[in-house]
Amino acid sequence: MSVPDKQLSAEQSRQIADTIREELARRRISRQSLAELAKLSLSTLEKVLGGRRPFTLATTVRLEQALGVSLRKTPEAPAPVAAVNGEVAPDSLGAYSRRAVAWIEGIYVTVRPSFGDKDAIFAYRTEITWDAAASSLVFHESERQDAAFTQFGEVAVPNQSRHIYLVTNRHGQHRLITVAHLAISGEMYGIITTLLAGRGSLLTPIAAPIAYLPIKMVANPTFGRISSDDPNCALYRQHLRRTTDESFALFVQG
Repeated sequence: MSVPDKQLSAEQSRQIADTIREELARRRISRQSLAELAKLSLSTLEKVLGGRRPFTLATTVRLEQALGVSLRKTPEAPAPVAAVNGEVAPDSLGAYSRRAVAWIEGIYVTVRPSFGDKDAIFAYRTEITWDAAASSLVFHESERQDAAFTQFGEVAVPNQSRHIYLVTNRHGQHRLITVAHLAISGEMYGIITTLLAGRGSLLTPIAAPIAYLPIKMVANPTFGRISSDDPNCALYRQHLRRTTDESFALFVQG
């Protein structure tokens, strides 16, 4: 059913424009990308954001579908209520609201180089969800070949850096993953810093590229140690190379 092309009021248009500009800045999406995603011309988007043309209901609905958020503060789509306890993360994690980070939630195929075999890739599953008790996003790993080293922890999303941090803290021992999120396609690319277990009690600091792929991107995901004959090896390696080729993470040697 088509949406009637009803013009919104000047105040509604101003509020919608403010919300869209905030979403563009927060997600680091260009106006051109948003226009393509919403199937609008860039000229139309520029005019409504600049206040030179009022928003119509049809245009607003397309933008809501593209962004995955409600833009209208009307009886048809009420403004979200103020966050209450359990819906805002602690300051130490970025003080984000649950609604603001819903786009990060999901199941990801996680790939990084194998620490034990330079020619292999290590793949496992990571799920990011909202934990009401912790009042924050949390992550849980599974499908790891080395199940004893399975990690879980908190997710920090500070507004200042525009990066996402997956933090494990066990009795003061930390593992940190820092990634950038591609808002439209959903992948995350970055760097993992952890400790490599050696012989006996030997632990060595190690860093490597890492990629999180929304599980829907991989038709038949495989996990564990991925060798060259695995059907997903080329795909996984392509995403790992993208981490460094597109400078999502840099490795500097003295």
